[in-house]
Amino acid sequence: MKNMEKFICMALAGVLTTGLLAGCTKETSGTVSTDGSTSMERVIGVLGEAFQEANKGVTFTYNPTGSSGGIQAVQEGRCDIGLSSRALKDEEKESGLTETVLAYDGIAVVVNPDNPVSDLDVETIAKLYTGEITNWKDVGGADAQVVLVGREAGSGTRDGFEAITDTEDACQYRQELTSTGDVITTVAQNPDAIGYASLSSVGDTVKALTVGGVAPTEETVKDGSYAIQRPFVLVTKIDAKLSDAAQKFFDFALAAENAELISKAGVVPAN
Repeated sequence: MKNMEKFICMALAGVLTTGLLAGCTKETSGTVSTDGSTSMERVIGVLGEAFQEANKGVTFTYNPTGSSGGIQAVQEGRCDIGLSSRALKDEEKESGLTETVLAYDGIAVVVNPDNPVSDLDVETIAKLYTGEITNWKDVGGADAQVVLVGREAGSGTRDGFEAITDTEDACQYRQELTSTGDVITTVAQNPDAIGYASLSSVGDTVKALTVGGVAPTEETVKDGSYAIQRPFVLVTKIDAKLSDAAQKFFDFALAAENAELISKAGVVPAN
């Protein structure tokens, strides 16, 4: 009888232990919705894919609406985490939003590969975009009218570029486009065009200029020698708690052990 009692007690203990372990290892489920910067598409895509791989019960979504769109979306509760390729403005912080820097990105100034110009300083770039210089021959290029390509109002890339070059509200754009990809495609198709785009998105179809003799690379962004750079930030509401799934992604994205994923996306991790 005593042996039977001992067996029952051990069985009950096993059931309890199994239950406790199951509770501790319960898989995270739910949806994580992000919205915002098109420049952050690559890094968020890499992080989102790795996060979903590690958390099979979670669905991760990204809506590329631009920085201002993402900030508005999180403010209105239409997404969990907003994505901005510029720092929050004072009025946005005062409205109850907070930012966490995920990474730093260089803004590459790009021209068509057939353009002989390879280096410009920040002052000359500003003169081009404000219309003070209108012909490529004045900066070492062909005798051709400069075609200024940029992003739409509200773009984090545009805000960052104009702030650094001190050209806010002064740029004489020929075309204002709604995504990083559109800028690159347009410049790639026009030998007289100049544009700006996230470093992580620049490929072989365009040529990234050196700025003041410094090439836009992960190393020069990290050491601060490349002049035109900006933060990639995660935007959340101060008074709203994230869901378990969203908080887990937020922590995952900022974890030091995942910095390599951010580097592979072509930007410099903040941690």
